[in-house]
Amino acid sequence: MNDIKTQIKETVSSNNVVLYMKGTKAMPQCGFSSRVVGVLNYMGVDYTDIDVLADENIRQGIKDFSDWPTVPQLYVNGEFVGGCDIITEMTMSGELDTLFKENKVTFNEEASEKIREANA
Repeated sequence: MNDIKTQIKETVSSNNVVLYMKGTKAMPQCGFSSRVVGVLNYMGVDYTDIDVLADENIRQGIKDFSDWPTVPQLYVNGEFVGGCDIITEMTMSGELDTLFKENKVTFNEEASEKIREANA
């Protein structure tokens, strides 16, 4: 399990934005993963996706690593941000925009506004 934690730490440290999810960004395998992928893709965020269904050790390892019981899990510059509900709330409040700006993550601000307008 230590090897998995080391692998996860290296992945989240060496990529600006990482999403641990069920499936891939091209083909999410659950509704929660699909929702976060939809937000990130629509906002034009460049991110690394890790399919937890491909490796049971990673699937459990990411939960242990973050001390968070569910997937998807979003990391920005090595820091755990949250799961689907938190990402949804942050998107709607504009906090995700602020987080991306503070961490110099490129995203489409106009698309972000459109998400909020469509869900107002």
